[in-house]
Amino acid sequence: MALTYSTPTELMPLGSPAPDFSLSGTDGKTYSLASFDNKKALLVIFMCNHCPYVIATQDRINKLAKEYGNKGLALVGINANDAEKYPEDSFENMKLVANKHGYVFPYLYDETQKVARSYDAVCTPDPYLFEKSGNQFLLRYHGRIDDSWKDERAVKERDLAKAIEAILNNKPISTDQKPAMGCSIKWK
Repeated sequence: MALTYSTPTELMPLGSPAPDFSLSGTDGKTYSLASFDNKKALLVIFMCNHCPYVIATQDRINKLAKEYGNKGLALVGINANDAEKYPEDSFENMKLVANKHGYVFPYLYDETQKVARSYDAVCTPDPYLFEKSGNQFLLRYHGRIDDSWKDERAVKERDLAKAIEAILNNKPISTDQKPAMGCSIKWK
C-alpha cells in the first residue's frame, strides 16, 4: 500500500470541465456524463475494492449518495486499478462488493484507465465534485472526504459534505481544500 495524496494539477484545476466517459457499471448499465444531465452536482470518486482507505470510507461514500441523491447530487464510483495484478479489483469482484455493501450509486469499471488518466486521478478514494453550469459540469472541489479516514466516529469536519451542500444551496466553496489520501491507483 503506497500512501498517496491528491493534489491540484495543471490537467484538472478548479473550474475545469469534467472529462466525459462511457463506462460499464456493476448494475449492467453504461454511464456517461449525459446520464446525469438532470443533476445539479456530480461527484466522481475513484475507488477500488481492496484499498484500506476505501474500505474504511465506503459506507460514508454510500451515505453521501443516500443523503444527497434526492437533492440534486449524482455520485459515481470508478475503479481504474489493474485487475490483472490486483484480481480483487476485477469487475466480477466489483459486483460482489457493490452488492455486499448495498451501493446506491453506479460503480463503474475503467478497464483501460483512460478515464482516470483524463481526470489526473492518483489515489483511492479520490473525490472530484462538479457543479452543473450550462451544459457542462465544472470542478468545484477536489479533496478529502472528511478529517478522519480511519474512524468515522472521530470525524469533526465533513469537508466533502460541506462542498456538496454549498453547490446544492448555490453558495461558494472555499478553494482551501485539503487533499484526499489513499492508496495509489494501480497503473498498468
